[in-house]
Amino acid sequence: MTAEADGSGTRTEGQERAEGRDGAGGAEVPGWLRALAAGADEALRRGELSWREQESAGARPAAVLVLFGEGPQGPDVLLIERSAGLRRHASQPAFPGGAADETDTSRAETALREAAEEVGVEPAGVQVLTTTSPHYLWASHYLVSITIAWWRTPCEVAPVDLAETSFVSRVPLAELTDPANRLHVRTPSGRTTPAFRVHGLLVWGFTAGILDVLLRLGGFERPWTPAEAVDLPFPPRGPDPADAIATAEATTAVDADGVRPERDPT
Repeated sequence: MTAEADGSGTRTEGQERAEGRDGAGGAEVPGWLRALAAGADEALRRGELSWREQESAGARPAAVLVLFGEGPQGPDVLLIERSAGLRRHASQPAFPGGAADETDTSRAETALREAAEEVGVEPAGVQVLTTTSPHYLWASHYLVSITIAWWRTPCEVAPVDLAETSFVSRVPLAELTDPANRLHVRTPSGRTTPAFRVHGLLVWGFTAGILDVLLRLGGFERPWTPAEAVDLPFPPRGPDPADAIATAEATTAVDADGVRPERDPT
């Protein structure tokens, strides 16, 4: 069973398919992904993705699309980087997604619409498997539901508007789970969060938390001993021209390897 983002009830895969999200033809959903989708809501609720839930009153509903596919290097997941000039979440690696519109009939529709608008994902080629209970993010005051889907019929993707999205990539799960690409981020409060260094991006925070849980749930995680823990704020390498067009609220530093991190959700 899956929980709708507004908490009003549960949705099944069959209900999501009835909304036209099953796609025609294409590759069948692999068994590992069906098992992952079945356990995702509970596993994510047991994790540490939500902060300060008592402050979530009045938060705006939102959704992200965790889109798994089968690429040349095996199973992969779609990640984007948000543009440096955005008022919020500038230069952040993320999943496609955003705030709900009044016309969206479900959080799955929100996630698919945003993915189409941001990088050109064709909803007809995507099979939605589950949409989780919402998680509150205080930094943006959003209630974010996680739509997990299978890219039954992949299409070409690219940033539709470079003012919003600067980069998109299908990242192989084998790269995410390579122990050499894993590390921890340590906040000023002393809290540590999982992170991934892939495709020139440092992925951490909410996005990395989702990946950490789902990779483990899908049976992909490999034993790893963190070789490093990167402190927040990240040490600047020097002036980044992209930062000049970001607002003071959204500007993030560049770490020693030149990758731009996700904003601290704590």
